[in-house]
This record gives sequence, structure tokens and C-alpha cells, in this order.
Amino acid sequence: MNVIIMGCGRVGAQLASLLDAEGHKITVLDVDAYSFRRLPPPFGGTALVGDGTDEEVLKKAGIEEADAFVAVTQGDNRNVMAAQIAMHIFGIPKVLCRIYDPLRRDIYEALGLEAISPTTVFAQLLKGKLLAT
Repeated sequence: MNVIIMGCGRVGAQLASLLDAEGHKITVLDVDAYSFRRLPPPFGGTALVGDGTDEEVLKKAGIEEADAFVAVTQGDNRNVMAAQIAMHIFGIPKVLCRIYDPLRRDIYEALGLEAISPTTVFAQLLKGKLLAT
């Protein structure tokens, strides 16, 4: 699978590493080159400095040949904007975005975006552990 990951924080770097180790073609975008230090030495993908909300940067990253796009920056608004660009302008078949605010996640899901809220996921995990007998 050819995947573009926007955001090379802990989650983006870990996802890139996991997918790369399985042989997928990975391109990681981040606005800060220093973020790429999180990628492991054996990472065989591409690390590209740029903003994933910029169509020209996305083209340079190879979005026109991508099978999937994942937006995992710290900003909900940037993630949603980039996800919409990937989905609606470039027609990427699998688009995922991280949304910290659970209320926003529900709104974006209603608009057709596949949004994951780590806030909700972790709260559910904690609840399950807390109430487990």
C-alpha cells in the first residue's frame, strides 16, 4: 500500500515505522524537519518537509498515486482540512484523521470523514479497565 502520513510526531512516526517494516511505501510529511528524528534508522520511506494542506506539497509527496492518507498532526483543523483535500480533491480511497475533540469528531464523521478521537478511545479503555472485575 502507498501511504502518506501527515505529521511525524510520536503517532505518525510509529505508524510510519510499522507500515514500512511490513513493506508498504510510506511518505511522511511534517512542517518541521527536526520531527523526522523520531523515525527509526532502518526507515526506508520518504521524509518530506512541507504542509499537508498545500496541494503542491501533496503532489510532490505523490498523493496522486497514494492508496491512503493519514493526518495525525497536533491540530484538529489542519488534520480535517488535509483529510478533506485528500478525499475530495485527490480522491484518495482511504483517509483517516485524528481529532482530539470528541464533539468535533462526531461532526466530521457526519460529513463523511473517518475521524478517530484518541480522547474517546482512551477514555473507553480506562472505563473498561476500571470496571473490569
